[in-house]
This record gives sequence, C-alpha cells and structure tokens, in this order.
Amino acid sequence: MSATGVDEAPGAGAVVIEPARREDVPAIVAILATDRLFGARDTDDPAALPDYERAFEAIAADPKVTFYVARHAGEVVGTFQLVLFHALLRHGALIAIAEAVHVRPDTRGLGIGRAMMVFAIAEAKRRGAASIQLTSNKKRLDAHRFYERVGFERRHEGFKIDLDDRV
Repeated sequence: MSATGVDEAPGAGAVVIEPARREDVPAIVAILATDRLFGARDTDDPAALPDYERAFEAIAADPKVTFYVARHAGEVVGTFQLVLFHALLRHGALIAIAEAVHVRPDTRGLGIGRAMMVFAIAEAKRRGAASIQLTSNKKRLDAHRFYERVGFERRHEGFKIDLDDRV
C-alpha cells in the first residue's frame, strides 16, 4: 500500500483509499443497506439520507475519527471508520479501532477488503497507535476468517446493549 492509499487489489486493479467526502454518503449508505444480518438497520431510502448526512458531518468534525472509502474505477466499493483514542492501559497507549468495515457485495473477493485493512493498519501505525482492533458479529464467520488472514487475532469476547430500538 502506498502512502497515497493506492493499492493494486488482485482481480480489482487500482483501489484508492481516501477520507470520505459528504457527496460519498449516498454510496456509503447503499453499501451499509446491503447488510441484512440484523434486518434493515440501514436503508438507502432517500428520506433517511438527512440522518446519515448529519452523522457524517459529526464524524467529519471529530479529529479522532476518519471515515474512509475505497474507490475502484471511480466508484465507492468499500468503507470503514478509523477511530483513535488514548487509554490508560499500556502506559497511555494510543489505540485504533477499525469500525463499520463493509465492501460492496458485488466486489467482494477482489482484494478490496484486504486493501482497506492493510491501509487501516498502516495508517494506525503512522499515527502512532500501539494496536488496532475491531469487532465482528459472531455470525460473520467468513469475515472472521478474512480478518485472521490479514493478521488480526481473536483475543476478546465482546458485549453489547442496544440502547435505541431504532437501530
């Protein structure tokens, strides 16, 4: 992966990974809306777009969070968030979290997810993170195998409470 975020993904050609722009929000939401593991949590219904745009603006204003897109042939084909925070553990280490990792279904298997994770790891290192972590639903067995192939290790059990029944 080059410093510019351009990688040759096997089968996909050049993949450009860069911070998302506001005009990318509809394409990002369309990718998120393909995830049916939990039903229709996300929707590409145009009436919902203002909610996503407000969230994107809040994310863009937070210096600890960057929302990235992967582009292939000019189209948004993948997305993830990189969150950085300091912990008191490990002598105040900076920790990175890769969140909301998604690849457009019709482009899976082309190396786009791999390019995104290689970029996320390199960017976390560049910004001084001591580690990078992510969570993945227990039902996503293919995703777990993928994350292990790119170097992540299973170390923890996660727990969650949904506080808003809308999501």
